[in-house]
Amino acid sequence: MTYILPPDAQAVFFDFDGVILDTVHVKTEAFATLFRPYGPDVEREVVHFQMEHGGLSRFIKFRHAIENILGETATEERLAELGQQFADLVYDSVLEASFMPGAKETLDALHGALPMYVVSGTPEEELLRIVRARKLDGYFAAVLGSPRPKPEIVMDELTRAGFTAARSLFVGDASTDYDTARAVAMPFLGIVPAGAPSPFPQSTAISPRVAIRTAG
Repeated sequence: MTYILPPDAQAVFFDFDGVILDTVHVKTEAFATLFRPYGPDVEREVVHFQMEHGGLSRFIKFRHAIENILGETATEERLAELGQQFADLVYDSVLEASFMPGAKETLDALHGALPMYVVSGTPEEELLRIVRARKLDGYFAAVLGSPRPKPEIVMDELTRAGFTAARSLFVGDASTDYDTARAVAMPFLGIVPAGAPSPFPQSTAISPRVAIRTAG
């Protein structure tokens, strides 16, 4: 499926992991590695939560794992330590990851036609470092990440640029992305790999490829 943007489209907002780069499995394995010392049951619960809540900040997931799965106190120091360990585990793999099917072609096709943004649950400083290392920063008007929640980021950028949500598009692979689009009343395209179950309502536009082009 190729998503055709309307002639008056103003902007496209992309999630990053699982939309631009094929990195969801890298992040999931990092969660498994960090919590494996607590035993297989804890590891399984943490991985399940990670997979069910793609797009959320890793620190929200860490807090949930510590407080609700381990039943321990999630101090800021402990969260920061887990965050650094996580970043160290995933960085090299993310730099080597493949593009999601169609993603690079779509970036090339839309570059210069309308502004594109990255809106991710990855910490913003780390996200910027990755995007620059992959030489993708020239494609995007802004690269934006946590700790701000995605709806806040999108609304701020729409306001700053003078765009309207209805004339923009959010592209994501997780229910968090769908919820963001709904929260700001923006059209949504869900990326669902071939053969995988869709996490989105039945009426949602979905595609196994990141295939988007302008009406012209």
